Amino acid sequence: MIADWLTSSGLGAIKPVFSALLLPPAPLLALALAGAWVTRRRPRSGLWMVTLGCVGLWLTCCTGASRWVERHALSEPAPLDAGQREALRVRAAAGAPLAIVVLGGGMSDTAPEYGQYNLSGTSLARLRYALWLARQTGMPVAASGGQGWGTTDPAVPAEAARMAEIAQAEWNLPLRWIDPTSRDTHENAVNMLALLRPAGVRELVLVTNGLHMPRALREFNAAAASASAPNSMRIVAAPMGQATASTSALLEWMPSGEGALRMHEVLHEVLAAVGDSR
Repeated sequence: MIADWLTSSGLGAIKPVFSALLLPPAPLLALALAGAWVTRRRPRSGLWMVTLGCVGLWLTCCTGASRWVERHALSEPAPLDAGQREALRVRAAAGAPLAIVVLGGGMSDTAPEYGQYNLSGTSLARLRYALWLARQTGMPVAASGGQGWGTTDPAVPAEAARMAEIAQAEWNLPLRWIDPTSRDTHENAVNMLALLRPAGVRELVLVTNGLHMPRALREFNAAAASASAPNSMRIVAAPMGQATASTSALLEWMPSGEGALRMHEVLHEVLAAVGDSR
């Protein structure tokens, strides 16, 4: 895995830069600018390059295009249904060694209205679903997330610690375990399994966004199967955030900030899947 190789080589801090250069809009802008330069000597080739760059920029800002790539490039599992949640509740009530694990999705800047750092919208949505699932099933919750590779301010709190504070203060539901050291999905898996195995947990219900779930499952299943962790650990996917916006077909193919953000997230996962396969 390329990402793991960068981490093991002490180059983890450049992963956000590496990702930014490979994901839109950087490569498409570079293509369009290169095409503009080429037109001086090869007008037809340059025009094609500029056109492809501009069309690519348009499409990577459309929610319709991002949904299409997500459906065809990522194998997202279905969310838990009512029957599955009830089965988990029954098993948890019978004393089965289960736990919900929610993965952090980033921190926002200091929120002046709160006077402290806040979770990103993605993290809050994941936490909310994990706590809702905990109330539905009676299962304990663990949170994983430290300072990401792109964080340079030491004052930024560990994401899992902030999740625990919000869960207690706003939902009155304390988290059972937190992993405040993980910087990426690979470390989420390794550190969380190392934390939960000694506690006797043998089955995890993993909560993260649907488009992130395939990569999270790969990492957690690999960590569960590693030679250094001989005890079996079953991983159950509990994806969220898979709702489709009810906008017109025309608007889905018009550029928007939402479309650009969604495409960036989808292509980030596609890039990670390609890196994992090498």
